[in-house]
Amino acid sequence: MEIAREGLSISDVIKYLSTETYFDLMKIPYPTDQKGVIEKLMEDNIVIKIHSKYAITNLGALLFAKELKDFGSVERKSVRVIVYKGTNKVETEREQIGAKGYALGFAGMVNWINGQLPANEEIGKALRTESRMYPEIAIRELVGNLLIHQDLNSKGFPMIEIFTDRIEFTNPGEPIVNPDRFIDAYNSRNDKLADLMRRMGFCEEKGSGMDKVFYYNEIYQLPPINVLIVEGRTRVTIYAYKTLNDLDKKEKIRACYQHACLRYVSNDKMTNQSLRERFQIEDQNAATASRIIKDALEEGVIKLEDPENKSRKYTKYIPYWA
Repeated sequence: MEIAREGLSISDVIKYLSTETYFDLMKIPYPTDQKGVIEKLMEDNIVIKIHSKYAITNLGALLFAKELKDFGSVERKSVRVIVYKGTNKVETEREQIGAKGYALGFAGMVNWINGQLPANEEIGKALRTESRMYPEIAIRELVGNLLIHQDLNSKGFPMIEIFTDRIEFTNPGEPIVNPDRFIDAYNSRNDKLADLMRRMGFCEEKGSGMDKVFYYNEIYQLPPINVLIVEGRTRVTIYAYKTLNDLDKKEKIRACYQHACLRYVSNDKMTNQSLRERFQIEDQNAATASRIIKDALEEGVIKLEDPENKSRKYTKYIPYWA
């Protein structure tokens, strides 16, 4: 267990960490004495005892620091949120740098991000009652995943960049799961961090968070999510609404693949009809969905569930890895 600060008394620990936040989020009554506080924190490896003194772990500092600058080992993991004026980085409108531990600052950061996002100007049938361009549950899950899956041993910090046409979530380190399998697979290099954040209600249950991101991305009729590995960093991008005609061929194929994955993990299969519903394609334009499926098959990202089935009407498709 890596140490963020050691040689502390009980009162020192309470000075540096927001212990109230831990008990509030865990929905546990606050102990009547400081010894009870420390004992509970030690159960979750937030604090450990070294001889007669106490030490705050990196885990404890990352989550519950009143000020991250008090802990040199994790200060560089402060989250940066940058809002740009256009579709590039030429002009910055505003910037926020998280000064507190993740547990203290998470809700405020998510609310601040949602407050920067535009409302829908052009929306599909499924969005008529919504005001935000992006699904708030997806933003929340993407922020949580950004923090949980970062490589804490890599240089750099988690960063969220908001452009007029997209939001990029970039964290240090390459993923330990194939980006193609973000929808169905789960593995974390920071299991203790992930476990605590889930128990405190910041993220979904193990393995279901990214499913929800992709699911709500479809519900909002948004372009497919893109995952890239860029110079040792992982970047997940969610895009503002575009019509089907405005998507390029690669985007249509990626959307088709993600739809097939979502259907598969829901114990269902992609069909021409389900893809038409995903893209809001009218029945008379079924050939449009057929062309997208054909391109995805040629790209090798999906395959026929039953290659022996000769009926095009009842053809079902599954991800290439199924």
